[in-house]
Amino acid sequence: MKQRTWPHRSDNPRFSALPFDGSGADNLAAKLVRHHRTDRASSSRHASKPPPPPPPSGLRSPASRRALGPPWGSPKPAPSRDFAALPYDVLARIAASFSQPHLRAASLACRSWNEALRPLREAMLLLHWGKRFKHGRGGARANPEKALESFLKGAARGSTLAMVDAGLMYWEMGKKEAAVELYRKAASLGDPAGQCNLGIACLQVEPSKPEEAVKWLRLASTAGHVRAQYQLALCLHRGCGLDSNLVEAARWYLKAAEGGYVRAMYNVALCYSFGEGLHRNRRQARSWMKRAADRGHSKAQFEHGLSLFSAGEMLKAVVYLELATRAGERAAAHLKNVILQQLSAPSRDRVMLLADNWRALPSSR
Repeated sequence: MKQRTWPHRSDNPRFSALPFDGSGADNLAAKLVRHHRTDRASSSRHASKPPPPPPPSGLRSPASRRALGPPWGSPKPAPSRDFAALPYDVLARIAASFSQPHLRAASLACRSWNEALRPLREAMLLLHWGKRFKHGRGGARANPEKALESFLKGAARGSTLAMVDAGLMYWEMGKKEAAVELYRKAASLGDPAGQCNLGIACLQVEPSKPEEAVKWLRLASTAGHVRAQYQLALCLHRGCGLDSNLVEAARWYLKAAEGGYVRAMYNVALCYSFGEGLHRNRRQARSWMKRAADRGHSKAQFEHGLSLFSAGEMLKAVVYLELATRAGERAAAHLKNVILQQLSAPSRDRVMLLADNWRALPSSR
């Protein structure tokens, strides 16, 4: 079916702000002719007058200066740069941490970029298969050896994402030196996940390197990595690698919590509850505790259940206490049993049904 891509002449004008009076193209042409004749008559009257002398160079108007061009000695405008001339190694370094959508978009910029980014596109395919082999999904059986091999091949092609995944597998296998080497390479290329993992590794290796850990965690936190923000807040809270600073620690806890990190939500609730780094605010404390509880934090479920019990909301309290009990919080079981004894049989059944059907809200853990 044919579709019009431009308005028909019989349609009303789409640009109603322009002075179209509907008289057609003839009236508009007549107006242009009259205007042209007026300009010619005006120029003939003033032709006999000598042109005014040019003003001194310091008093010239901006329009005359533009017409005469830049003065002698002034720098010429820089020529336009051709991104296709960007060296391959520089481009590969910039794109090392790109995700697949960003890499695909960059490859479409020009033929030169498409050729330069080919190894990284191959690395994305290897990374995809590595995750399939690692988790046993997508029709592939779990095979740690093939997963590690795929990650290492992707890392050899310059992908920081593959470097981080290979480092994780080495760390889980107990090969911490190989893991740290891959983390360091990814971190040096600006990958926030590599910087975060390197910072955490520096805290856990023997001997620990807290100053270096804080350096990498701060870089990743500034880039918006929520886990790094939480770990940096812990270092600031405990005085690990730097002086303790509760105010700055609470600020990073809050950033990580706003980014969806559940442990940070729980710690923000505690900061508001005890006034550590933040002004004491029971309402905010309860709000953040509930957010953490709804996302599966077992201690938050226990604390929120206690808060509901204190407020007299027995049914809601016993649901959260039941969830905390199932997650391994033994202290929640005693209080839950006390409340259940006070409820009727239908209420107890309803509580268990709600707990059975409960699902945690999504989070970045």
